[in-house]
Amino acid sequence: MNAQPKYPRRVVVTGMGMITPVGAGKEDCWKAFLEGRSGVARISRFDPEELNLDVKIAAEVKDFNIQDFYPDRRKWGSMLKEMDRVTLFAMVASKMAIEDAKLDMKQTDSDRVGTFIGTGVGGLITTTSDYVKLMEGGPRKLGLRTVIRLMPNAPSGQVAIEYGAGGRAKSDSTACASGLDSIFDSFMYIRDNRADVMITGGSEACLNTFTVASFNNMMALSRRNDDPQGASRPFSKDRDGFVIGEGSVILIIEELQHALKRNAHIYAEITGGGASCDATHIVAPHETGAGASRAIKEALRDAELMPHDIDYINAHGTSTPLNDERETLAIKNVFGDHSYKMPISSTKSMVGHLLGGAGAIGAAVTALSIEQQRVHPTINLNNPDPLCDLDYVPNVSRDVKIKNAICEALGFGGHNTVIAMSQYVK
Repeated sequence: MNAQPKYPRRVVVTGMGMITPVGAGKEDCWKAFLEGRSGVARISRFDPEELNLDVKIAAEVKDFNIQDFYPDRRKWGSMLKEMDRVTLFAMVASKMAIEDAKLDMKQTDSDRVGTFIGTGVGGLITTTSDYVKLMEGGPRKLGLRTVIRLMPNAPSGQVAIEYGAGGRAKSDSTACASGLDSIFDSFMYIRDNRADVMITGGSEACLNTFTVASFNNMMALSRRNDDPQGASRPFSKDRDGFVIGEGSVILIIEELQHALKRNAHIYAEITGGGASCDATHIVAPHETGAGASRAIKEALRDAELMPHDIDYINAHGTSTPLNDERETLAIKNVFGDHSYKMPISSTKSMVGHLLGGAGAIGAAVTALSIEQQRVHPTINLNNPDPLCDLDYVPNVSRDVKIKNAICEALGFGGHNTVIAMSQYVK
């Protein structure tokens, strides 16, 4: 007698939408990743000289106009009034993902569709700008929509409203792990038979003087202002901090039989996940990588995989001194000698750090890497750190046979989240 599968409901990735500093849409972004193209440049959304900011570079989403995606003037006019930039990003990425998945919501049981979209800080641009209005002009200067624009759950709520998704809607806020936490939670939600389809991922749009100054005062940001495209350099000996970015990546994930019935394209299967907290420091990763190691081990157990089964890792890889060194330790703790046999790459080398959107872009890249059997490079890796001595795919993309992969997201607060993905096999 055949043993019953551990989890009878399998979960697959069937659609993805991307708004990133290197392009809009899956095709443009994937092409940029494989080419090793950087989206980092001098800040244009505000003048960094105005407050004499030390950091003058960021990874911005360039030329973003909501009307390019919603041609009805009444529609985009209403959206601009009601939604912060973080929600607008999520709306567009969700639209792209649903179209990519060819998901007809009219033919789908909407009560079985959930919306989990993570964000680190929510509508921070609205929060800061409206606070200035309050201080300068008094309470009457605040609009009726301030609260609905700034609340962190606005992206998930507005996307659910747009598509009539009547299942659960929520927003994880676990700093840089937010997007991947939302995908992990969505995966478990489908596996537990609480939904058939999930609109899930992350979104962040907090590029303003407040954010840049705050992170800069922590000494967390790169100050390589004279070389913007070379500023994000994960695992390099001369890395000096991360580059703040913005954008949104949304995945459509669904129960396998639901996907097969509608003949959906399957990028990859999500086979497991794990999470932990370092429980040692609010920003510094555990000195031995123990917390991240626990999350990786849990993901492997959940997916019923052994360390030697993993063929690729999409790393958190922030380009900060502590993260890259300790993430390397975490990988070595789990994989031992196999650590040196796997390609590992950091998407942040090209798009900077999307904070709450970072894990979601990592998950999308992992799924595409499995589908395409190709991994993008970690760019700007010309001077490797001896303490980061694994195969980080320096500067040039590579064809790789990938059956199983993991994606990692590590956030302030000590949050560690990992998901495992595999080639879909009938």
